[in-house]
Amino acid sequence: MIETASLVYPLSGVFVGLTVGLTGVGGGALMTPLLLAFGVHPTTAVGTDLLYAAVTKSVGTAVHHAGSTVDWKIVRRLAAGSVPATLLTLIALSHIGAQSREVSETIKFVLGIALLLTAVSIFFRSRLAAFVTRRFGEPTDRQAARLTVIGGVVLGVLVSLSSIGAGALGVTALVLLYPAIPLARIVGSDIAHAVPLTVVAGFGHWLLGDANFALMGALLMGSIPGILAGSWLARRVPEFGLRPALATVLLLVGANLVHVKLF
Repeated sequence: MIETASLVYPLSGVFVGLTVGLTGVGGGALMTPLLLAFGVHPTTAVGTDLLYAAVTKSVGTAVHHAGSTVDWKIVRRLAAGSVPATLLTLIALSHIGAQSREVSETIKFVLGIALLLTAVSIFFRSRLAAFVTRRFGEPTDRQAARLTVIGGVVLGVLVSLSSIGAGALGVTALVLLYPAIPLARIVGSDIAHAVPLTVVAGFGHWLLGDANFALMGALLMGSIPGILAGSWLARRVPEFGLRPALATVLLLVGANLVHVKLF
């Protein structure tokens, strides 16, 4: 049983919250590896982080909706792919056995891949977007709609298995598919889509016995003030060094999880 009185989880929440507030990314990408480092079972770490993300993303969605920076058409397209994919992934986990050794090892591997992809997307998002636009041009609305649903499917599977992907990877995909839409609206749409995705995936893991509400409460106790403080500091701390530093950490952690030696 996890001791909710332990300071290590609220302090972890503060650290992750500060990072999210300062850079806009890094929530699940940092929280799930931290929980694994503290000895939490992989499926429990993923399930708890998903429920934790559902709360924080709901708050973020309310803020973005109030500021008219959510494109609900994009949200619906993403959810049309991600929600069914999430349900199918959870059904597969229930049949295989969520607490089995095979599932644990698969989750660690997928988590590592997701971290590596997130790091790459942080490092090269603008260059990748410019290259794709030059090479293929701006997609038509029909093409964008189809690819958005497919992207939602990929995110649904990835997030259900690792709790990572809805943030940096989702934003990167939307930047590529909707280059004419302002970044603030892309980010708001991505955050809004993360709510149904993390709610469905989080409660699915809870039904499988893979979530800990006491742990989630301890994490939120630290992360909410951390996000507020990070958001305040973001206006005063130069960002140019923060995102590369975060991407480097994610790269190293991801490489370790998939047993790749970088150096």
